[in-house]
Amino acid sequence: MQNVLPFLIGLYLPLFAQADYSRNYLESHPLQIAEVGELDIAYRIVSPGPDKPKAVMIMGLGGSNVAWGDSLISGLANGGYEILLVDNRDTGASTRFDEWGQPVLWWELLKYKFGFSVNAPYTLNDMGADIAGLMDVTGYNNAHMIGASMGGMIAQVVAARYPEKTRSLISIMSTTNAPHLPPPTDEAEMNLRNLATGEAQNEREQAIRDRGFYPESMQRHLMAVFKTGDRSDEVATITTPTLVLHGADDGLVPPEHGEHTASLIVGSRFLLIEGMAHDMPEEVIPRLIAEMTAHMGRADDRPVTAR
Repeated sequence: MQNVLPFLIGLYLPLFAQADYSRNYLESHPLQIAEVGELDIAYRIVSPGPDKPKAVMIMGLGGSNVAWGDSLISGLANGGYEILLVDNRDTGASTRFDEWGQPVLWWELLKYKFGFSVNAPYTLNDMGADIAGLMDVTGYNNAHMIGASMGGMIAQVVAARYPEKTRSLISIMSTTNAPHLPPPTDEAEMNLRNLATGEAQNEREQAIRDRGFYPESMQRHLMAVFKTGDRSDEVATITTPTLVLHGADDGLVPPEHGEHTASLIVGSRFLLIEGMAHDMPEEVIPRLIAEMTAHMGRADDRPVTAR
């Protein structure tokens, strides 16, 4: 049971780690809607330019495109990149699955613990297909894939299943969901319990929503993670240049998860970021921007070949 906690509310904590959070820059770029298969997928294009290299950024559980905040995105844009920010299915302005309802969480977690299939309206593979379809609609024929937490899992899916669309991969505080990886620390679990209960619960939920997260979507996203299961074998097929970033103090998805991801991808680079937990606090943003732009820059020097 313990292993499921970081995926359920692991992205709640970063909301309170960035005191200088702003979304004004992001919201200055119009929100657009694309028809992708049977779904509507919402997105923004930041710093567009026909000759700029492209990056696709995928947020985690329940997170809409504005959850990234201004600092990281503006820094990448200043580095010369056109950026496609996505609302995953079932969050933000993309097609929602509210009519499907909420899973009976304790029952689904029990099934998952004992190796039975969980009930879910979609999988991470479906969410990866959404990204690939949106890239087709927007003309992003080849782009850098950047994902955080569950978004890192989706980015891994895209890199593995759509290598022709993937210039490079940056997986941030994410995992393969391999069963042998360590659970959250006791301290992290206690923080989660304190966050999820108490007199200030309604205020915390509103703060989460103000940061671009949708709590009602999180449990269905979690079921998508469980339904997909261990992706280690697929991740091991990734051949694109890969950077794995992980917080040294991440108690929710411990660094071993990132190390395992990097160990499976030949030629990948694993970087442990001091001062970062399961969050991207303002003080580490310059380091993240520098590492990410350097990685993408190296990949951009590689010729794109048909696969």
